[in-house]
Amino acid sequence: MAGVPVVELLERCRFPPPGTEVDCAVSGGPDSTALLVLAVEAGLVVTAWHVDHGLRSGSSAEGAMVARLAAGLGATARCMEATVDDGPNLEARARDARRAVLPPGVLTGHTADDQAETVLVNLLRGAGVPGAAGIGSPERRPLLALRRRETRALCEDLGIQPLADPMNDDPRFVRNRIRHEVLPLLADVSGRDPIPLLARHAMRAAEATHLLSGLVADVDPTDVRALAELPDDLVRLALRGWLTRGADGLPPDSASVERVLDVARGRIRATEVVGGYRVVRSAGRLSHGHR
Repeated sequence: MAGVPVVELLERCRFPPPGTEVDCAVSGGPDSTALLVLAVEAGLVVTAWHVDHGLRSGSSAEGAMVARLAAGLGATARCMEATVDDGPNLEARARDARRAVLPPGVLTGHTADDQAETVLVNLLRGAGVPGAAGIGSPERRPLLALRRRETRALCEDLGIQPLADPMNDDPRFVRNRIRHEVLPLLADVSGRDPIPLLARHAMRAAEATHLLSGLVADVDPTDVRALAELPDDLVRLALRGWLTRGADGLPPDSASVERVLDVARGRIRATEVVGGYRVVRSAGRLSHGHR
């Protein structure tokens, strides 16, 4: 694919004004590398954050590569270690480990392709309308209007050899099977590229989520007495928003919301929800935290 001029890519990105100090999560892959390049081109004061999970032999050298790239672009680099062991729930554990060491508000290199994949992943999780809105905190995803092929082409045009993470091809992970099997099948069946369709669907679902959240904007979802005066549908809305904020933008699955509704209604005292959280009712209040 012939590369798109950087100025045209920047026109479709959502970066803050020039001179703004930003943190960028940079794994060294094509998407995050493009994020770093475009953030610098946008005139931002950039710190690139690389997190080494220690999952591969020689992974520490990847941080050094990111540091050299950042220095060459005039950005600062911070390399962090957040070791995780291979095994069950690896994606979730690695994500939690990154969040623990990355600064608040860090920008990420998610693209329209990631958005489409997330919509399908969330639908399969039963995450409802908020899940259909795709990736949380879109203000931290300035490349959401770009395609993955464009980030790769940008790296190629600049002579940058991005890192290849073998985890992105591991069929153990649902997202990878959606990327490599489901989306190509959808394209074949429909005769069209499903990525733009799913990305637009995410935008419409985000608008619907915003409208729905207005119905419970004044509701304290932790106040059991306040929830007692509302019908179940509105309580579910309030609880879903509360749980989403607690999980850093990851909407809960419907089964988790139903269990928390049972806690709010006094049918059970506590429950666990997807994402490693436990919700407890005590003294007329709901609280949640990591198990």
